[in-house]
Amino acid sequence: MPAQGQGPTGFEAVGSVAVRTFSAHQSPVPQVIRTAHQSMDGHHVNAMAGDGSGAPHNHFADYDELPEGHFYDPDAEYEPDPEYAATLAPDAARQRRERVGPTGRPLPYFPIPGPLTDHGPAKIIAMCNQKGGVGKTTSTINLGAALAEYGRRVLLVDFDPQGALSVGLGVNPMELDLTVYNLLMERGMSADEVLLKTAVPNMDLLPSNIDLSAAEVQLVSEVARESTLQRALKPLMDDYDYIVIDCQPSLGLLTVNALTAAHKVIVPLECEFFALRGVALLTETIEKVQERLNPDLELDGILATMYDSRTVHSREVLARVVEAFDDHVYHTVIGRTVRFPETTVAGEPITTYASNSVGAAAYRQLAREVLARCHAE
Repeated sequence: MPAQGQGPTGFEAVGSVAVRTFSAHQSPVPQVIRTAHQSMDGHHVNAMAGDGSGAPHNHFADYDELPEGHFYDPDAEYEPDPEYAATLAPDAARQRRERVGPTGRPLPYFPIPGPLTDHGPAKIIAMCNQKGGVGKTTSTINLGAALAEYGRRVLLVDFDPQGALSVGLGVNPMELDLTVYNLLMERGMSADEVLLKTAVPNMDLLPSNIDLSAAEVQLVSEVARESTLQRALKPLMDDYDYIVIDCQPSLGLLTVNALTAAHKVIVPLECEFFALRGVALLTETIEKVQERLNPDLELDGILATMYDSRTVHSREVLARVVEAFDDHVYHTVIGRTVRFPETTVAGEPITTYASNSVGAAAYRQLAREVLARCHAE
């Protein structure tokens, strides 16, 4: 995947894989795109597409006439808006030339994952930050949708009494008879009774509403109260490849439950000073859970969100995060765009609402980076 702001990726030869799992969701390719494009620096848009070795792929003017062995790549179907592309890298020309990512580090090539022959057991990821408004729910929805596009079976768990994740997928929390609260608190309740199918193939939802706020009080008197969610998710482990939990913006008992159930933690971090201050407290909580409840828990990465390189403050915060956490910071950076609030109103992920947008491409790259990290273990 090229660096952010660089432009389309070109075509990838993916061996015997004849179709991309998410090609069915793409809108028809506009005529203006099907001609040979020119990027902002005057080169063909596919000029930097490669396999990680720096060697370019062959280029094709007409996307309908691909030689055998080459396949349509939806990530290549957009020409980024120059103004928004500028928010992803202070020096887009340097990015194209040196493959330097927004974090200032060399940007690795994250390959398109191949299909799976079987599924499970699931990796559980907790999307966690005690500060609100940093992009937890947006990242949960869009990372889950991107993983599902790559053929992974995904379960999203709305573990916030505000029910934002459910709303973001077009569900009205107030009309729900059964939620994750019932799964936690009612003995004999089956997950199949609570599960909802989403509009995204391969992606399901355990919804939530304000009832979940009562669980934090009721769990206090329970035996092994920190493991309640873990027990509830156990029967679902073999049905999914990834379970992503959207945590509430606090470090209370519900969040501890999510961390106890999880294998990995992703910390969405707004590139703003007050968001940076809270990371130390969160990492301390993660360490306590590791020591006392879940020794398998790992901090998978810090995900920089709402990044705008045109502001000195964003650049300074991102530089300090990279300095403090080094390889724990994802190479993928999520920039600001009006498309994200639009998707909340539409009740669908950005990968289907604005499939060819830079925001959708960023979450697809994040999905590839998450898969690459899991595969490297």
